[in-house]
Amino acid sequence: MAPSTLAGLVDLDRYPLDRPGSVGLGTVVADQRRSLAGRGVSVLPGFVTPAGVDRLVGEADRLAPLAHLSDVTGTPYLEAPADGFPDGHPRRTLVHTRLRVVAYDLIPPESTLRGLYECPEVLDFVAEVLDRRPLFRYADPLGALNLAVMAEGDELGWHFDQTDFVVSVALQSAERGGEFVTARHVRSEDDPRYDAVAGVLAGDGEGVESLPMNPGTLMIFEGRRSLHRVTPVEGPVPRYVGLLAYDTRPGTDSSATLKRIRYGRTAARS
Repeated sequence: MAPSTLAGLVDLDRYPLDRPGSVGLGTVVADQRRSLAGRGVSVLPGFVTPAGVDRLVGEADRLAPLAHLSDVTGTPYLEAPADGFPDGHPRRTLVHTRLRVVAYDLIPPESTLRGLYECPEVLDFVAEVLDRRPLFRYADPLGALNLAVMAEGDELGWHFDQTDFVVSVALQSAERGGEFVTARHVRSEDDPRYDAVAGVLAGDGEGVESLPMNPGTLMIFEGRRSLHRVTPVEGPVPRYVGLLAYDTRPGTDSSATLKRIRYGRTAARS
């Protein structure tokens, strides 16, 4: 991405990605690292300029008809109900997820969304906030960059991520619903805290909050330990979110099973 394009897309006064090593950028990084450590999430409102959001939404409107619909039921652990646990246990509790996803290979190389994802300054910034270097873009030809489209009735059920972090850019909000809700740090690497998870699933868990995902917001979310969901979308306006996939290992790809569910295929279109 050329510097002039970056300047028109990212609010460089607020987030000076074009000035690495500057005091201003260092302050932003330090603040967001503290947020990740304390809340498991970094929320950067207005990261994309209003003009940039307009361009991205125009692209999303054109790409949305290409989205693959997945409508699945599983446990919050993104797997089938496990044997050896009683009925009502989180490992046997079913949640519903319904959403549409445009795969990376369907997003034109010249698009603004792809330019944002492939921008080295954005990659460096995300790595700095996460304090994880080096950071690499996914090698997955379908899952490296996605446009998530949620129409009326679509939702993401309560779940934990299988990756350490997810980077997203909010492009368009639904008229109603489509709220990103999380129960932060509800489990740890050493303690699954099934009672706490069960409380969240039952609707009476502690520490549950709705995070702002206004258009233009960049979010870095550590969802492996924090249970989260997106509430059902209501109304005719679709919810658009760009999903930018990075990892600390080069060559990261998604499993064939995940590809079949999310994209309806396992290989890029020629």
